[in-house]
Formats: sequence, structure tokens, C-alpha cells
Amino acid sequence: MTNRTEDRREQALALLGKLDPNAPEKVAKRLDRLSPDFLELILGFSFADIVARPGIDLKTREMLTVAALMAMGTASSQLEFHIRAALNVGVTREEVIEILLQIAVYAGVPACMNGITAAEAAFAAHAQS
Repeated sequence: MTNRTEDRREQALALLGKLDPNAPEKVAKRLDRLSPDFLELILGFSFADIVARPGIDLKTREMLTVAALMAMGTASSQLEFHIRAALNVGVTREEVIEILLQIAVYAGVPACMNGITAAEAAFAAHAQS
């Protein structure tokens, strides 16, 4: 690996660790099983290049991510992860509920219902950690 590749990989995993301390090892193993390029290219782009930018704080970025994933309606495991991550970086349960309600207006009740399912699981997992 080049130094740039290693730097992006480490920066992405460090930021992922802020969202969920257990995630870096688990995600790295999963992605590296298929190809070591996945972690650097996919997480390097999303976390090291975008999420790490200084223009928006991590709490706000997680709220935006939760809203976007809810509206998409096609990424339930990522939605649950990012709700837990949002809670880990200071988003409150009440704020998550407000995001659910906001998304019901713009993405519809089915998207909100999927969000409720993910939120229930995330709240339960967060309470156990």
C-alpha cells in the first residue's frame, strides 16, 4: 500500500471509530475479505474525503445521514448503524424522532415506518452498550 492509501484507510477507520468504537475492526475485516481496495476507496472517499471535512460538525452530518438513509428506504442496516452512530455523537432520541417525523412529510409514511423499525433497533442496541 502507498502512504496515501494507508493514510486514507487509517483516517477513515479513525472517524468510523468515533461513530462506533466496535465498527473499525469489523468493517475492515468484512471489506478486506473481498478486496483491500474497498476500504480505502469506499470508506476513504466517504469518511476521509467527505465526512472529515470541517464545514459541518459530526453530529449534524450524522443527522443528515440518518435523514437521507430514511428517505432512500433501501439501506436498512446502514440506517440502523447511523442512528446508533448519531446517538454516539450526541444526537438525542428526541432528535431522531423529529427526523422521523420530518421524513414522513417529504419521503412518505412508508419511509418513516422503515425509519421507526431501524430506530427501535438502534435505541435498544444503544441502551445495551
